[in-house]
Amino acid sequence: MSSATAPHRVSAAPSLAVTLENTPEAAAVARDVAGDFLKGLGPPPDRDAFDAIVLIVSELVTNAVRHTLTRTCTLSLAAAPGTVTVAVSDASPRPPCERSPDVRGEGGGFGWPMVRRLAVSTSVETSAQGKTVTAVVARQGRRSA
Repeated sequence: MSSATAPHRVSAAPSLAVTLENTPEAAAVARDVAGDFLKGLGPPPDRDAFDAIVLIVSELVTNAVRHTLTRTCTLSLAAAPGTVTVAVSDASPRPPCERSPDVRGEGGGFGWPMVRRLAVSTSVETSAQGKTVTAVVARQGRRSA
């Protein structure tokens, strides 16, 4: 099982990168890492932004585990004064694809649209070595803004 912790207190431009094994536990580990990282920010994101960031982390890591045949993925977090950037990299060059959500709950299809709705911006960079999916989230949630 993968594990990592964020520093307790971080500087004005903190960042963190952790490599996770693509196992069923990876999303839970990633949520814990993200939560620790966000709590260490001064000031931390508000509750809406905190929840959105942790949800995006969970979704992007889950997608890397579920939709790629790679052994690991890398979660990167970086904080700026008004945003937190979440990036998940893996060795598959196949980008996320839009598909019709399965309302029966068997096939997914809800995650990528949700990530795009919660983030200020999203991007996907692909190369022969794989891809990085990035979401930038405002540190102040929509209800607080």
